[in-house]
Amino acid sequence: MTHETHSIHDFDYRLICEYFASVERQGPGSPEVTLKALGFIDGLTPASRIADIGCGTGGQTRVLAEHAPGTIIGLDLFPDFIHSFNAKAQAAGLQDRVQGVVGSMETLPFADEELDLIWSEGAIYNIGFERGIREWRRFLKPGGYLAVSEACWFTESRPEEIERFWVDAYPEIDTLANKVQQIQQAGYVPVANFILPENCWTDHFYTPQVPMQERFLQQHPGNAAAADLVAEQRREAQLYQRYKAYYGYAFFVARKL
Repeated sequence: MTHETHSIHDFDYRLICEYFASVERQGPGSPEVTLKALGFIDGLTPASRIADIGCGTGGQTRVLAEHAPGTIIGLDLFPDFIHSFNAKAQAAGLQDRVQGVVGSMETLPFADEELDLIWSEGAIYNIGFERGIREWRRFLKPGGYLAVSEACWFTESRPEEIERFWVDAYPEIDTLANKVQQIQQAGYVPVANFILPENCWTDHFYTPQVPMQERFLQQHPGNAAAADLVAEQRREAQLYQRYKAYYGYAFFVARKL
């Protein structure tokens, strides 16, 4: 029996938004990993301008705001994510420095060389890694930083099942070495890269979805698209457990030349 692979893009945007709006993170990561990446970035001041692109509901943005000076604009395509983002920023007392706006990472609302730091956790795949790092570069000041997390292969060869799954879902998945080369070719100095630990996938991403999945299915009885979305997230979690030695997310920190 063959299994048809669905990319997240195949599903109804409203369903995706509803599903992921109810969890703290919309992709693998953790506060510890956000802070580790932030530790490689120098020179931020209260006057610094930071953008978190594909910010989701802003879990990592609030961590940034609590540990880095400057003002932060969070940008996401989903209005419900941004509504939640701004409500949570206000609840944390960060509304003077942190603002969420609805927008596309393909047409960023910034001036050339406006930003000191561009941040993007688990989201650049929406535009494609190579396109994103090249197009976003112009918004950074000379010496400004880029910090993104991205799906990567850890080995040169993989079992066919996981190779097929990822190439269908995200053809740009590649090895860490090739990603670093792309960063250099796009006009940055690679500063650091590191692999996200397993708990970023399990404790912070897949496990929190489990109780929410049952509620989601109950709220959408008989909805085949909702059932497919949950089934696909469950399958992703199973594939990760089976093949986590071969792939994961890596964080890349780079500085614009």
